[in-house]
Amino acid sequence: MNDALVLGGGPAGSAAAIALARAGARVTVIEREAGPREKVCGEFLGPDAARLLDGLGLSLPALGALPIGRARLAAGGRDAGWALPFAAWSLPRAVLDEALLARAAALGARVLRGRTVVAAAQGGGAWRARLSDGGAETGRAVLLATGKHALRGHPRRAPDPRAAAATVGLKLPLRPASPPASPPMAEVVLLPFPGGYAGLQPRPGGGANLCAALRDAGPETRDPAALIARVAAGSALGARLLRGAVPLLDRPIAVAGIPYGFRHRDGPGAEPGLYRVGDQFAVIPSLAGDGIAMALAGGEAAARAILDGRSAPAFHAALGRRLGGPMRWAGWIARGLDAAPGALVLGARVLPLAARAAAGRTRVPG
Repeated sequence: MNDALVLGGGPAGSAAAIALARAGARVTVIEREAGPREKVCGEFLGPDAARLLDGLGLSLPALGALPIGRARLAAGGRDAGWALPFAAWSLPRAVLDEALLARAAALGARVLRGRTVVAAAQGGGAWRARLSDGGAETGRAVLLATGKHALRGHPRRAPDPRAAAATVGLKLPLRPASPPASPPMAEVVLLPFPGGYAGLQPRPGGGANLCAALRDAGPETRDPAALIARVAAGSALGARLLRGAVPLLDRPIAVAGIPYGFRHRDGPGAEPGLYRVGDQFAVIPSLAGDGIAMALAGGEAAARAILDGRSAPAFHAALGRRLGGPMRWAGWIARGLDAAPGALVLGARVLPLAARAAAGRTRVPG
């Protein structure tokens, strides 16, 4: 019998497992991927993510993360740039996720890989999770950390009416046509376009990731050239930065049906032993670059709740209060990009301090 079963070995699940194992709890992590794998997003890490990772025993510089000091926003013929009001980094998810899982295992967590939980149910004071290989695991509590993938029998509740419509997320690693002889301070570039927005972020060791959220994706989900062309059409800066870029994959990595703006709220029949974390609890618009910090914070807080004997509904209410501010600010910015991207660019040019302040508002409080 485990004290907790962690379904999903991403940042939220691994953070929970680290905190539980460090406290001496018996914990098993069940991760569907057998080895390292690229994910659609989550490679921008701000000071809140760095603080939480430090607390879990991981250092971004030691993992090879690339420091990012600036941000830029472009729409049409205009663009505006500003220095970030905090330290930030770029790190591939494949590197981060593996480091977190390795840390959990080193502290005593049992990690099962290459297996999927096909069902989980509570009975007799314990949870039983049935696995894709025919095996089963039991635990007194379950942390649902399956990311974008729902668990049968425990779907997300309907998104908040204010949330954006479900979106397709895409990621395409790129090699620029001609790298600059002396690169400027690394910056992340936000590129809105009709029907969505994209972020262009440098990768450690060279190249960049083009990550996009589209409401009406078509050939972009399978054709790198179509994705690059659509993003480039949104701004002169995007066209310049993407001109001649070489895709490093035959097709973009894609995830459909992402409910940006979703926040879990318990209703009648809430299960006291099922703790939702990461994207199973809330999905912040990816432009904010704070999804990983929210996942880490939720996983660590869920572990504390289990150790303290607090129910899942009580934990969900507390986490909702903690993440409410960042979610609201990210939602307002996303709606502004959709409705009037040019106005936001002009505002950032005239009032760069306001842009810096808005970036800080989406950070997870300590």
